[in-house]
Amino acid sequence: MLFVTIVMDGVGIGAQPDAADYGDEDSDTLGHVLQRERPSLPNFEKLGLGCIRKLPGLCCPNSPIARYGRMREVSAGKDSTTGHWELAGLRLVDPFPTYPNGFPADVIDAFLKATGCEGVLGNKAASGTAIIAELGAEHEKTGYPIVYTSADSVFQIAAHKQVIPLSRQYELCQIARTEVCVPPHGVGRVIARPFVGSNGEYTRISAERKDFSRPLPRPALHQVLQEHGVRTVSVGKIADLFDKVGFDEMNKTKSNAEGIDATLQAIRAHAADDPPTFVWTNLVDFDQEFGHRNDPAGFATALRELDEAIPTLLDALPPDAALILTADHGNDPTTPSTDHSREYVPLLFVNGNASGDANLGTRASFNDHAATVADFFGVDFDTEGVSFL
Repeated sequence: MLFVTIVMDGVGIGAQPDAADYGDEDSDTLGHVLQRERPSLPNFEKLGLGCIRKLPGLCCPNSPIARYGRMREVSAGKDSTTGHWELAGLRLVDPFPTYPNGFPADVIDAFLKATGCEGVLGNKAASGTAIIAELGAEHEKTGYPIVYTSADSVFQIAAHKQVIPLSRQYELCQIARTEVCVPPHGVGRVIARPFVGSNGEYTRISAERKDFSRPLPRPALHQVLQEHGVRTVSVGKIADLFDKVGFDEMNKTKSNAEGIDATLQAIRAHAADDPPTFVWTNLVDFDQEFGHRNDPAGFATALRELDEAIPTLLDALPPDAALILTADHGNDPTTPSTDHSREYVPLLFVNGNASGDANLGTRASFNDHAATVADFFGVDFDTEGVSFL
């Protein structure tokens, strides 16, 4: 038995009813990108993406390959951690704290006291590349770590590898996670952002980035599956969002292309006599490279590249396997904001053994994903009263 879930990070499909509460009433990631760029997406069309709602350039075929619908987020927030936690059967009642004006003095003082650092630079919401360009030289001169945040609930520490060795950067993050960034300042993630370079020319080392996630309030979907003998495989940043707990195999990737390739490898490696396996993939480029950078053309290219990979993914699936394509939030690259957006997420469910109406409608919660995966493997999992697809 094999179940594959691919999260298209940031690929929302229209504002939710509560989007105005988040300043996102005009957001429509897929709708706006397709309207502006008109990428050719024949395989998404065959799956039924254009059946979920009317989308520019996409038709709804008479017999779509997938069952289709959309899911509504009910957790408070719109970041990756919140979205993935809800996909895993958890719901966040109170949002993770954010710091648009930087961290309060008591947080920075606690960080300095706990780590022994003499000072920090930055302490504001900023682009990672921009703040390194701005403060990199001063960081090299003083040795102070660069502390910054973003629109997400994150405490980020950037440091040059020759100024603060990587092991010490990770130690600073671990201290921040366990001693500083705790309720009421319990951010979703503490992130190490190492970089190299000189004379104002700096490059972040994405492969050595390390995330320290907030501990889970209760076991998530993949942990419960693992406890019941299901092999769990993370591709991309999935494991980072769950503090690396509950996964038998973790595959770090730097791009959509690497994520698709690692997913294909995991599918092809699954033999008939292997234990039941759940592969959970995050494709980060939509969000990281294009949504946050307001690049609709790049976003459209990434959609087209995934579309081209869909036939290979479907052909690799065993006959009794299932595949879900979905997202964790929106990130509309056509709006002035560079933040995530509060949107419905698409739901495309390929399962040759499924029966019933192809139109799955609007699901009341992302938790329906967790309920469905657990049901596929015959595992009892409390998903707070949601229904199966």
